Amino acid sequence: MNFDLDKLLRANIRNLKPYSSARSEFRGTASVFLDANENSYGSPLTKWYNRYPDPLQWDLKKKIAGIKSVDAEKILLGNGSDECIDLLIRAFCDPQKDRIIICPPTYGMYEVYANINDVPVTEVPLLPDFQLNLEGIEGAIDEHTKLIFLCSPNNPTGNSLDREDIEVVLNNFEGIVVVDEAYINYSRYRSFVSELADYPNLVVMQTFSKAWGLAALRLGMTFASPQIIRVLNTIKPPYNINAATQELALKALDNLEDVNEMIRETVKERGILVKALADLPFVQTVYPSDANFVLVKMQNATAVYEYLKTKGIIVRNRSTVALCEDSLRITVGTDVQDRQLITALQQYNG
Repeated sequence: MNFDLDKLLRANIRNLKPYSSARSEFRGTASVFLDANENSYGSPLTKWYNRYPDPLQWDLKKKIAGIKSVDAEKILLGNGSDECIDLLIRAFCDPQKDRIIICPPTYGMYEVYANINDVPVTEVPLLPDFQLNLEGIEGAIDEHTKLIFLCSPNNPTGNSLDREDIEVVLNNFEGIVVVDEAYINYSRYRSFVSELADYPNLVVMQTFSKAWGLAALRLGMTFASPQIIRVLNTIKPPYNINAATQELALKALDNLEDVNEMIRETVKERGILVKALADLPFVQTVYPSDANFVLVKMQNATAVYEYLKTKGIIVRNRSTVALCEDSLRITVGTDVQDRQLITALQQYNG
């Protein structure tokens, strides 16, 4: 496998001179800041918020680096993982020329951002067991394929992709392989972040929205080689992560054991929920899950979905998604929420 980062980059991105913000030009300590045309009198909220935040979020990255056992220079923080997806496609794919590969059913934003950037999408559907079709991926790759997005654990199916299959793709594809690990904290498998040194073409995405319970902050993490991270920093907005988000995320990182306890409780409750769902007479399959949700195939899933709405319980109807026909995606709730769900389903007689 011959990986050449410069060859993959769009020419205009390779030659781009990034915007230089006031906060990126000065590094260090000072007592008087008169460089960024800020309001020197403060704000209605707090003095701190009148100043632009660190554009590269170094304090936050260093703290994440200690937890993830990875160099801070290998981390990009995005306004949600969605921003990271957008940056990757914009950096490496020439519109109407280059293409990405996705493996549906999978997270829908890969295709959305490809469409926004006018980048063609090649679909190689998962096999019936929701694993990668390696022969299909090999046959779909051509000279214009720049990115392959792999979601593991996968959304909406919940399963982890076979690690060996992902390694086959990494070892044989000369473009960039993006492994989206939004749900990795609920899985028994180790993260691919530990493999960054072995694969220069590997990009790993994680998020604060799931296990960390910080979906409202919109904070995503991308891990890659320093070379790839430098490219993404070149094109990201100068202040994409606001000061309040950085401050709150730093506080959250001080509570790692609380997060680990929530993960343990979620995994325990997932097992209870799976058993209760499998006992329902109209449920056909509860698919194995390494995430904080389960995909459930049942008779007339749309009718069940509409029934649950009348009970004030909202799940996700995935019945129109390929390989997920007549299936609902159900997030693992608290024990009280899950009992309400199961009670309602036990009363269903559609």
